[in-house]
Amino acid sequence: MTWKDLQSDLFDGGYVASDELAMALHLAVALGKPLLLEGAAGVGKTELAKSLAALQDTKLIRLQCYEGLDSSSAIYEWNYQRQLLAIRAKGENPGDDIEEQIFSEKFLLQRPLLQAIREEKSPVLLIDEVDRADEEFEAYLLELLSDFQVTIPELGTVTAKAHPHVILTANGTRDLSDALRRRCLYAYVDYPDRSTELAILEKRRPGLNARLAEQIVGVVQALRKEDLEKKPGIAEMLDWAAALSGLGVNDLADDPAQVQATLVCLLKTQADIASVPIEVQQRLVGKAA
Repeated sequence: MTWKDLQSDLFDGGYVASDELAMALHLAVALGKPLLLEGAAGVGKTELAKSLAALQDTKLIRLQCYEGLDSSSAIYEWNYQRQLLAIRAKGENPGDDIEEQIFSEKFLLQRPLLQAIREEKSPVLLIDEVDRADEEFEAYLLELLSDFQVTIPELGTVTAKAHPHVILTANGTRDLSDALRRRCLYAYVDYPDRSTELAILEKRRPGLNARLAEQIVGVVQALRKEDLEKKPGIAEMLDWAAALSGLGVNDLADDPAQVQATLVCLLKTQADIASVPIEVQQRLVGKAA
């Protein structure tokens, strides 16, 4: 499969990828390398992993990163309650082999990273918002991203049965380490241009009034140029289109008050809502028409 074939297959599945992004994903799959995607929230980074999993007809395993994430939540931990019950069941003379028994597969709780390398068929492993995790957590990832293996002291080293397709996303919360970046291919995912966003809307909302589609994309593109705390992403644009379509709106200029009420789909903070009063909304609609 060429990168153009991949781009076409993604499009058929509802994901419109730029040439650069399609090439990066193609190389990541072909070379078996992790792909690091950076960009603002809402530009389609996570959706790309979901689309790849659907395209490959394989499992999507997602690790959502957050501050304080550690190995017990990301890789594995032991079922301490069951271990304790097993020890008590043995009574006062558990025997010398009790430690070997309780540190076995029966008591192992797999977390996303361990689960991903134990799948029989290569899954898509999505490590979402990796920059939200602490710097120390990146050290846990290095062994996995380098050798696709995890070391469990009580059981030994677990090597991947089938290498997962790894996609990491980052929103720019903090700088990632050079060691992590070296192990990944890289692509920056920006907000789409007008024609690409129109293609996304037409693909995801087929049958939408053509004039309304032009207006929706025009307004959203203009809003991203405003001084907002949270710029609307593609998901918000699609939500707004669904809301307008559900209300029977065919032209944003017909009922400004109703359109203003629907901006809750796009604007996610009180400050942003206050900065786009109805007068600004009408100005943006006028430019988009």
